[in-house]
Amino acid sequence: MRRMLSVSIVVGFILMAAGCNSGPQPPQPGTPAFLWSAAKTTYAAGDFLKASDNLSQLVKSDSEFTARAEPWSMTISAGIAQAYMDLADNFEEGARANRANPAPFRRQVTVYRSQAGTVVMQYAETVHKFLGENKSDSIALEFGYPTGNAALPVQLERVAKGMIIPDADAESLQTAMMQRGVLLSALRAVGAADDPAKGLAVFKAGDVKAPRPVFLTATARALVEETDLFIPRKLDQPARATMLCDEAEAALKSIPETKETKELMGRIARIRKAAKT
Repeated sequence: MRRMLSVSIVVGFILMAAGCNSGPQPPQPGTPAFLWSAAKTTYAAGDFLKASDNLSQLVKSDSEFTARAEPWSMTISAGIAQAYMDLADNFEEGARANRANPAPFRRQVTVYRSQAGTVVMQYAETVHKFLGENKSDSIALEFGYPTGNAALPVQLERVAKGMIIPDADAESLQTAMMQRGVLLSALRAVGAADDPAKGLAVFKAGDVKAPRPVFLTATARALVEETDLFIPRKLDQPARATMLCDEAEAALKSIPETKETKELMGRIARIRKAAKT
C-alpha cells in the first residue's frame, strides 16, 4: 500500500511537471525572437550599445523581425556614432589644452574615432538596405522614449579643458553621451529635433509612426554630419565620405523637396567637391 502511494506521488509530480512545461516557452538564445526581446530589455535599461548589437544581428538576418528592427537600429546607430564623434572632438580639444600631458587624450581620440568609423559604416549599410526594401509612407518606430538627457554632461567640459578624469567618470561620461546621442537621434526621427517635450509627447501617445519624409530627412542629415569623421585632419577617408553622400542623396531624392532637403543637397555637393581635392 505504501509503495503504491509513493508511485502515485511520483506520477503526480511528473504530470504536474509536464503540465508546467506545456505552456509557452521563452525564446531560445540566438533566435530572432530572443534578439528582439534582448534589444527591448537593453534599450529600456539605457544600454544602447548592447541594444544596437542585438538589432544589428536582426538586421543582417531574414526573419519576421528584420524589417521592424531596421528603423530602430538606424536610430540608435546614428546616435551612437554622433556620441563617439563628439567624444573624440572634445578629447582632441583636451589634448590641445593639456600641453604638459596630451598623450592620454590623443589615445582616446584614436579609440573613439575608430569606434565611430565602425558604427557609421554599419549605419550606412543598414540605410542602404532600408531604402531598397522599405517603401512605406510612414515608418513604425517600435521603441519607447530613450533614456538620456539632451544637455551635455559636466565631465565633457572638464575633458575639453584638459582635465584628466578618473576611469569611473570616463565610463559614466561615455554612457551619458551614448544616451544623449540616441535621444537626439530619436527626436529627429519623429520631427522633434531640439524639442524633447514634443518628442516625449509623441512617444507617450504610443504606436509611433514617423512620416517617411521626416524620417528620411533625419537619416540624410545624420549621414551628412557623419562625413565630418572622414575629413583629412581626422580619419582622412574621402571615399567613405563620398559613400555617405551617396546614401544621403538617395534618401533625399526619394522624398518631396523642402527647404531642409535643399540645404542638405547643397552640403552634399560641397562635401563631394572637397573629397575630390
